[in-house]
Amino acid sequence: MSDLLDRGSLFVSSLAVLAISFALSRVTVVFPFPFYGPLFGLAVIYVPGLLFIGGMISRVSGGFHSVFQRDYAPLLTCVAAAWSATNLPLLLVAWFMPVIFLKAALIAYLWLAVLIFFAVRTVFGTDNGPAFGIVALSWAPLVGAYLLRGPLEYLAGWLSSPFLLIYVYFFLRGEISGMTRGLGEGLRRNQSFRRNLEAAAVNPHDAETQYQLGLIYQRRRQYTEAIRRFENAIAIDPGETDAHFQLGRIALEQGRRADALHSFQTVVNQNEQHAQGAILRELGALYISAHQYQDALDELARYEERHPYDAEGLYYHGLALEGLGRREEARQVYARAAEAVNQAPPYLRRAAGKWGRMARRNAGKL
Repeated sequence: MSDLLDRGSLFVSSLAVLAISFALSRVTVVFPFPFYGPLFGLAVIYVPGLLFIGGMISRVSGGFHSVFQRDYAPLLTCVAAAWSATNLPLLLVAWFMPVIFLKAALIAYLWLAVLIFFAVRTVFGTDNGPAFGIVALSWAPLVGAYLLRGPLEYLAGWLSSPFLLIYVYFFLRGEISGMTRGLGEGLRRNQSFRRNLEAAAVNPHDAETQYQLGLIYQRRRQYTEAIRRFENAIAIDPGETDAHFQLGRIALEQGRRADALHSFQTVVNQNEQHAQGAILRELGALYISAHQYQDALDELARYEERHPYDAEGLYYHGLALEGLGRREEARQVYARAAEAVNQAPPYLRRAAGKWGRMARRNAGKL
């Protein structure tokens, strides 16, 4: 999926879907759609539905319009390629072993769900849990479209009126052309940015380029490659504090506490004010994972002096208090974390929502 984001083509992926669906419609009688139906369903119903559900579950940064502009083409490219990779073996089964086509189709579409899980995780950069939830609910837009099949077919027939098509061609083609270019811009811009970074990475003295490539892999949850890039940046410039910080965050997420502590301590030694003091919050999270709750509380108290309304820091503070058995104080801090989400600016509220939900859940257990 990462390679598709870097080098894939929406045109080629769409063409593959059309070719395979056309062939399936010719070799099997159980293919219930016109040959363009799968591509239409993916492009108009399924992928927009994934984007909407992803925005609700994983709180992808940005409003739906900006997320749609940024992620529609990359996600459709990955999903269309996954559909093609799944249905190409089905085409061979339909041709040579039609008696087992339905059983093979069941297995193939279960595998398609797995591929879409990785597509969602790579494009959105989400954890496994939210990615699974998005895929598990992704059937809902398709079911809704099926239940509204009659009105949708009527609307499609009306939209295909020759007079309307002529009007659209002569009077609206400029606007439609601009809109379609905008939808593909997210994929083209990301690929261009990646190519420029790779070209700049040839310079053996450019630590910043290695760091930026590491961030791309980290967002896609390709941690092995992200670690390699961050370590390259540090080898070029040991004072690349951002790279040390990200290495610590990856190590903490992977449960390598000693490595995380080493990286975070390096950050503190180089610049305690790094990322506006976020290193103190990460140290607090590290100590909580090691059940060193008092040490965590000390670091988080210093962090809260600078960021008293940070929902993530307050959530960790509540965990530390809960670990020390100070349940009433933990409940109060969890309440502050939930309130901090409500008071956050709109552009931060979606990202902070995760910590507010977890704080309310923990408070309810106390």
